[in-house]
Amino acid sequence: MSEIFWATQAGYPLLATLQWLPLAGGLLLLVMREQDLALILGRLFAIGELVVAIDLHARIDVSRNVMQFAERFDLLAYHAAADGISVLFILLTALLGVLLSFYGMARQQISPVHLLSVLLLIESAQMTMLTTMNLLWFAAASAVQLALVAYLLWRWASASEENLALSRFLQYQFFGCALFVAGAVVLVWSHVDVLGGHWSFDLFDLLQTPQIGKYQSVAFYLLFYGLAIRTPLFPLHGWLPNSAGYGLIAVGPVLLLGVKVGIYGMARFLLPLTAEAVMTWQAYVVAFAMVGVFFAAILAFRQINLRRLMAFAVVSHTSLIIIGLFTLHPAGLQGALLLAVNFGLAVTLMLLMIGYVYRRTGTTELARLGGLFDRIPFITVAFLVGGLAILGMPGTPGFDAVHLVLEASIETFGALPTIATALGNVAAAGFLLWAFQRAFLAPRPRDLPAARIARTSRMEYFVGGATLLVLLAAGFYPQPWLELTDSATAALAEYFVRHE
Repeated sequence: MSEIFWATQAGYPLLATLQWLPLAGGLLLLVMREQDLALILGRLFAIGELVVAIDLHARIDVSRNVMQFAERFDLLAYHAAADGISVLFILLTALLGVLLSFYGMARQQISPVHLLSVLLLIESAQMTMLTTMNLLWFAAASAVQLALVAYLLWRWASASEENLALSRFLQYQFFGCALFVAGAVVLVWSHVDVLGGHWSFDLFDLLQTPQIGKYQSVAFYLLFYGLAIRTPLFPLHGWLPNSAGYGLIAVGPVLLLGVKVGIYGMARFLLPLTAEAVMTWQAYVVAFAMVGVFFAAILAFRQINLRRLMAFAVVSHTSLIIIGLFTLHPAGLQGALLLAVNFGLAVTLMLLMIGYVYRRTGTTELARLGGLFDRIPFITVAFLVGGLAILGMPGTPGFDAVHLVLEASIETFGALPTIATALGNVAAAGFLLWAFQRAFLAPRPRDLPAARIARTSRMEYFVGGATLLVLLAAGFYPQPWLELTDSATAALAEYFVRHE
């Protein structure tokens, strides 16, 4: 008989609750359809998920470098656990779920209950990815999440070119999933070849396998490329401009970019499982990331659409996260993870504000925007703060995160690559501020009368204000988030010291 084991630290299966609560909510809303009560229940499920995530944060012991709240069900190879890194991304996922549940109301979406049900199902899949210790479960949950996001891109696309955006998205993402699964199979093959026994995709089983060179590089490349497509990292970002330009204004991009699942997957699986190959190919990965910082910044300056400009901003700043991650330095790893969360909050804030702009103007073309500050000053300021947070300005989580990444980069790669990376961040500041000036401060076009631009609504104040509050609170008081990942990142860096 297969063994079922639930952790007793919380008195209830906490990690399973994180996965099943939004799943139950999504299925319930699909059954209820467009009843008035359904929308209220859906938002309560989203809030309940955030409460459970906060409970996890309150209960976890960040001083212990062990995976906690372990849950197992051998029959399905289910194995879930959490550490400080997991909690950081789980909190962000739950928060974004609440924000999007209210954003849909503010946008007055068609079929808001149906939209919210899909959002809850996506949140369930994402929580599975963030808690599972099994590579196959991670890949399966990733495929489910991507399929549901693809459905959103098809069902609620905002432009006639959605077929192009959808086809590019599916081609890239499911090819990335296939690469990840292939990499996992190579690792398991290595495990069986060395130790014998049955096939296991469990992280802890695979970590017991002595690392063999003939498998290492193949597994590294397959896993890395599979995750880099999701992240996305130059030059594997081709799906993002189309999805950002022609798909959903905010909901889809927030789901894909707000939580950097690709970065999480690299920290959780790629780095520890292919440590020797990581050290071998470290310089090449960082070189591509540095090129990506400047390449994406140059293309961003050439954009005439605010949404496509944001897509290239994502690619540019993701490269900085990769550089921090591949320093393999405690400060760099910690800075990269904090930067990923800062980036998620900042990009979410900017995308939500772009959605509100589109609702009023019917466009995100920079030439057709302007003079918005006079009518919607709060949305303007929120967009600006999000942009400054991405740049790592003081008072945002990005300030400490960028400092940690650059500090580790100097120690690992030297001054010149670090200076080049910093200059890339300056270029990013240029195109984001340029876009802000064009969209919000430039003279208003004649075909955009002031009377057509509605004032900010209460729901928009709530959604934008809540995101701003969390972003600034994390910026002015970053210590809890640094402590959350301190022991886990130190142990991961030490792991590479042992493999030198």
